[in-house]
Amino acid sequence: MSAAPAPILYCHCAYAKIVPAATKQEVLERLVRSGVPFEAVPDLCEMSARKDPALARHAETEGLRTVACYPRAVRWLYHAAGSPREEGAEVRNMRVEDAGELFEVLMRPAGEPAPPTPDAEEPDSGEAKVGEAGAGEPVSGQPATPETTPATTTQEEETR
Repeated sequence: MSAAPAPILYCHCAYAKIVPAATKQEVLERLVRSGVPFEAVPDLCEMSARKDPALARHAETEGLRTVACYPRAVRWLYHAAGSPREEGAEVRNMRVEDAGELFEVLMRPAGEPAPPTPDAEEPDSGEAKVGEAGAGEPVSGQPATPETTPATTTQEEETR
């Protein structure tokens, strides 16, 4: 019998709609059929925004393999929630990895080194990402003004 895989955290990226639906569905179905214990969460971005205490538990789980999106984004979600993960924590990227290959990588025995994630980081477009310095400012570097900044509303404003 082969060694069990490391703990797995699956993010369904329910709100951003940035991961191909077919990839998410195939990875989730394979995890369920495998019989391997895993934890599925609806959306790590939303959990980070709420500073969900479960993120602290995940951050402390030794060897946790997270399947979500770009590793850099996942690192910053934990950081923003006040629960940074250890350097080098494994994050698999459903935005760029084939579902079948990704599943096989998740199923390798605990302690076995991870192969690199293809295109592991988002290409740098020069634009600031949400949560990074400069986010909300035009790419030109000019200060944000009402004319150059997209309108946003809070949940509270929407309910008024």
